[in-house]
Amino acid sequence: METLTLAPFPNLPIFFTQFLIIYLIAHFIVFKKWPPKFRPEAASCLISLAHGTPAAFLASRAILSHPNPSFSSINTDSQNTVLDYSIAYFLMDLVHYLVFYPSDMLFIGHHLATLFVFATCRYVVHHGAFAILVLLVLAEVTSLCQNTWTLARARRDDSEFAARVCEFLSPPFYAFYSVVRGFAGPVFMYKMIVFYLSGAADDVIPRWIWVSWVVVVVMAISVSILWISNLWIELYRERSGKFEKKTR
Repeated sequence: METLTLAPFPNLPIFFTQFLIIYLIAHFIVFKKWPPKFRPEAASCLISLAHGTPAAFLASRAILSHPNPSFSSINTDSQNTVLDYSIAYFLMDLVHYLVFYPSDMLFIGHHLATLFVFATCRYVVHHGAFAILVLLVLAEVTSLCQNTWTLARARRDDSEFAARVCEFLSPPFYAFYSVVRGFAGPVFMYKMIVFYLSGAADDVIPRWIWVSWVVVVVMAISVSILWISNLWIELYRERSGKFEKKTR
């Protein structure tokens, strides 16, 4: 069984350097032949791939290894490591947006808010990682499919193969994402809110912090639901248009 400590680890600069190297390799080697307008987004997708699935796996392992998991339990070393891993990724992707898409305030705001949640859990209150990591798993379990779909979607207009991949992945990805973000996420958030409202965590997690966490996550889930709803509508219109052309 894992021990519980508050000892800080020097993981953050190591992880950030790792994501920076992956980003540069993606930008200047992996996607070197892609048109310049697509390379930044593709590089961002590659570091997202390097973060998403590993983070979901490591977070699940850290959650299951906790001796007494609860919404207010003390963070374990492995949970802190996963938090550092995610903080490093969001910092690197935030730099990406600030350099290439400084006007995209939605994503910049999302990354800043997410960093606030992770950083306060990791470095301020040292409790609550169980709740944060479950939400991380729900957010990143779709990462592999989502980033593959995003890369294919970016090139679908100039690549027949990319167009076929995007068309093939869209329905299962949308369905998977809808279940995770539209059902599992809200259900877990409801349980989290009920627990914190009971006051059971007030002695280790100040109310203003967990309220901030709830606000950030509820907003993120709401935006995710709106995003996937728009994609379903777009897919329906595309499929309807193709059907009409075939029947003419």
